[in-house]
Amino acid sequence: MTGLLNSGRRYGWLINPALSFMAIVMAVLSYYLTSLLVGMAQARVWMSPKVIIVASVAWIIAGWRLIRPEELRALKMERTARSAINACGVHAVFFVVLLYLIDAPYVEWSTLAVFYALMFISLPIACVVSLQLLKFLRRCGRNHRRVVIVGMNDTALRLYDMMANDGYGYVVAGVFDDNAVSSVDPDLPVMPVGDLGGFVRANDVEEIFCTLSGDNESALLQSIEVADNNAVTLHIVPQLTRFVNRGFAVNEIGRLPVMTPLNSPLASRFNIFMKRMLDITASLVGVVLFPVFFIPIAISIKLTSPGPVFYRQLRTGLKGRTFNCLKFRTLRYDPSDDESPVAKTDPRVTAVGRFLRKTSLDELPQVFNVLKGDMSIVGPRPHMVSHTDVYRDLVDRYMMRHTVKPGITGWAQVNGLRGGTDHLWKMEKRVECDVWYIEHWSLLLDIKIIFRTLFNILKGDDNAY
Repeated sequence: MTGLLNSGRRYGWLINPALSFMAIVMAVLSYYLTSLLVGMAQARVWMSPKVIIVASVAWIIAGWRLIRPEELRALKMERTARSAINACGVHAVFFVVLLYLIDAPYVEWSTLAVFYALMFISLPIACVVSLQLLKFLRRCGRNHRRVVIVGMNDTALRLYDMMANDGYGYVVAGVFDDNAVSSVDPDLPVMPVGDLGGFVRANDVEEIFCTLSGDNESALLQSIEVADNNAVTLHIVPQLTRFVNRGFAVNEIGRLPVMTPLNSPLASRFNIFMKRMLDITASLVGVVLFPVFFIPIAISIKLTSPGPVFYRQLRTGLKGRTFNCLKFRTLRYDPSDDESPVAKTDPRVTAVGRFLRKTSLDELPQVFNVLKGDMSIVGPRPHMVSHTDVYRDLVDRYMMRHTVKPGITGWAQVNGLRGGTDHLWKMEKRVECDVWYIEHWSLLLDIKIIFRTLFNILKGDDNAY
């Protein structure tokens, strides 16, 4: 087993099937547990040959590239869990369709719900545990891949530092550059690019990472030629990563590679989907609870101030598009109001309105904006259109706020940045928090913000008025 894991070129391809096998074991276990948890009649249907064959065929389709070999070096836990969840979804679609096409015994929806609940829990865990085991083996000196770096510059230094992480399983065997005066490591002298071919053959190098700039055409062409003549993989690492400290999406126009800097994890369709699922779930809970709050709030508003219960205002949303943001009315009704900001001691605020604003209950109708898709539960607060027109030219990165949907609550709000923006620094602080949220988004961060918001509602917020 040790020998298999230590040889990247001969046996490295076995790792992906091995990890997939672990996932299959968990899927089979989930299948068996389902037969124990459902009724006797459904258990007989569930364990019938036709249903088992269909489940197996669906798994072959869904799990064919559950963990891609080229992703095994990255060891991203989130990416691995995402692949597992995607596989569960694909399996569900093909399983149900195939059951219908072959006229298999009727499987109740409750049985499918039990099975996929188990799968959605066990499969990501199995994949993550498998990759953690792989990371451990690499730290023990197994499953390493010998590579060389061509080009000695800041990008090469960053690349070498990242490869120094034992979990990636890379061993930098050499550095090549015709003009460098120093190396990424004192123990790795810089060799001329002309020696690259002989070194690759003599040292069983498997991959070449080229960090040369485009104007070093001769050395770049030599690297490509060496890779082609020795059946090794060549990776081009662009130097622009020195200037843009974020991830990139790589696409092609024709055969020309195009790199797009990613501002946020929410550039991922999977993350957008997960956030939308959280939004729908939370907003549906809000809609169910809405009548409980609506009746007393509506009566209080009507008794203390003539006018409508709800207030609609045009706000700026995703990609700068405008939408009508809903709120409970907290100001005295005035159709000619110029939409001026509310001050702390603003006489327009009603007694009930002051309570609603302090507890943020005036924002509750926005669950309908979330359900419609104009807003999210968590995100940068939507600003008035007039604010957007002014601050986009005054505050750096202000428009980044509009790369995601606005939220009922946000990172700035739970950190006390609420109330007026009578000084420019207040808006700058809010935007700073909003941009940080966008760049560091995760589902757990959204959940954390939701709970902190609920806590603030219970205790009240002095900055809310």
